Amino acid sequence: MPGPAATLRGHTLDVDALTVRYGGFTALDAVSLSVAAGEVVALLGPSGCGKTTLLRTVAGFITQASGRVSIDGTSIDDLPANRRRVGIVFQNYALFPHMSVADNVAYGLHARGEKGPKAAARVAELLEMVQLGALAQRRPAQLSGGQQQRVALARALAIEPSILLLDEPFAALDRSLRLDMQMEIKRLQRQLGLTAILVTHDQDEAMSVADRIAVMQRGRIDQLGTPVEVYDHPATPFVAGFIGTTNRLPCTTTAEGVTLHAGAALALAHSLPTGSRAMLTVRPEQLALASEAAPDAWPVELGLAVPLGGQTVREVRCTDGTALRLTEPRRGAIRELGATAHCRLAPGANPTLFPHTEE
Repeated sequence: MPGPAATLRGHTLDVDALTVRYGGFTALDAVSLSVAAGEVVALLGPSGCGKTTLLRTVAGFITQASGRVSIDGTSIDDLPANRRRVGIVFQNYALFPHMSVADNVAYGLHARGEKGPKAAARVAELLEMVQLGALAQRRPAQLSGGQQQRVALARALAIEPSILLLDEPFAALDRSLRLDMQMEIKRLQRQLGLTAILVTHDQDEAMSVADRIAVMQRGRIDQLGTPVEVYDHPATPFVAGFIGTTNRLPCTTTAEGVTLHAGAALALAHSLPTGSRAMLTVRPEQLALASEAAPDAWPVELGLAVPLGGQTVREVRCTDGTALRLTEPRRGAIRELGATAHCRLAPGANPTLFPHTEE
């Protein structure tokens, strides 16, 4: 019997202009997404943004109003959920409490009429793969949360899915166990060449597990890119604010760059008309404190500081009332609360400028 590594490679997923409506509410608004063979794409966004709706539509649990879902170029829109060869791992694991671990993993195989020695061998192979071979006869209640998650993963892989769908799979685990399972999913995904979609609201999880991230809001994808791309080059103010920590500095554009309302002139390349109101988004690590005034530095009052290892996370307030957060190396004593200093862009900083919008 060929092993999973030989049978789970090479599948692509395409979602084309997918629209889902509930009554008068549009849950997905013409969403398009292509996932390459062997790629993990994370759907990231706040509650209600449409990420789980997209996942469940791909799985066949929700019927779209319009649009197309294809695997390897072939539409699966007319197939019921149980014939789409899509494996799903749910947040709550959805294990059958009255069944053993082995029977839970074999459930999908039995539903397809596969029984006997071949099915038993497949179950044993998968349990060894997820390091649960010795627990095959236990019930789910006798397992830890991480072990239950491994059973759910083995059950999803048993049917040799074309696509693996992960719906908030680590949400119920504590932090250390969550990290272990993220590494386990990534290991198996790489080992088997799986194509997978991960739904999460945890940006750290998306950044660590996914090859690309689709940041969603209000039923649409705001940006699709690698973790580095969406962090360093956010496409919209929403992405800039949702991924990582972002400072927002009101400014006015000039021919040479921008003039901050906080009181400094910065040389920045941009394409906005001169004299436009704008918003400069700057990551905490892109700011630095200086002791002296300069044309490209602006005065700030030092706020709370929290030492984190070799760095200090510092809050400061500009003269126009704008609150900022920055990181700086922790060298010696932390400067006192209420002292004055000057803030500037750190060397190599590449902040993002957006046109001003009313919020």
